[in-house]
Amino acid sequence: MMLHGLALPADRPQPWLVFLHGFSGDNREWQAVSEMLTAFPRLLLDLPGHGGSADLSVTSFDDMDALLRVTLTRYNIKKYWLVGYSLGGRVSMYHACQHPAGLCGVVVEGGHPGLPDESRRHERLGSDRQWAARFRQQPLEVVFDAWYRQPVFASLSEPQRAALVALRSRNNGATLATMLEATSLAQQPDLRSLLRTLSIPVHYLYGEYDSKFQMLATQVTGHCHAIPAAGHNAHRENPAAVADILARILRLEIKGTL
Repeated sequence: MMLHGLALPADRPQPWLVFLHGFSGDNREWQAVSEMLTAFPRLLLDLPGHGGSADLSVTSFDDMDALLRVTLTRYNIKKYWLVGYSLGGRVSMYHACQHPAGLCGVVVEGGHPGLPDESRRHERLGSDRQWAARFRQQPLEVVFDAWYRQPVFASLSEPQRAALVALRSRNNGATLATMLEATSLAQQPDLRSLLRTLSIPVHYLYGEYDSKFQMLATQVTGHCHAIPAAGHNAHRENPAAVADILARILRLEIKGTL
């Protein structure tokens, strides 16, 4: 059992860029950014319950981490960077904190490092269970219309919101619900202190209009990068700027290891 993905090798022996999408996305989420980074071998993955991995499920972050490790092994990827958005960013941070061999660095876009207290985790668990029930029971167009009206997506215009609702409504509500419950922010440990002690570089990207995650970024790392003219979904709203910053990060970090 392994995650479905799109592997794009490169001519030069560089570390792989392994891209992880957010909740309800798939490997196409990072396609526009990936196409601007052809000097690097790239692997764009579908998370459990999504895209080509829709028939896979996990029950915890440990399960997710194990599945990611198996997938990297099957692709014979020995040195890699993880680039993850939102849920993919949370999976990336959790993976990094397990100190896997071969991980060269992490780039997180809009990923939460974890809730700091039990009361907030309890509240979040209740909220995510309510969302999961809606994903199982209601038409996806209705659920995603409500989903993209949450405060974190306030910078979306109505046409942007409508386009995302149409795109995400092609998913399977039941498999999304299972993944949402398994990787709820309530089930994730607070990773702030562990992330600060990692020996590998951790970089954080956030949209300039995403004030919540701008604040969280500084709690994760000192390497924070604002994406201009973008909100929470920065790689969709300004892929060229995200690709440019990724290229600069990788040139700097890889040069520093030579």
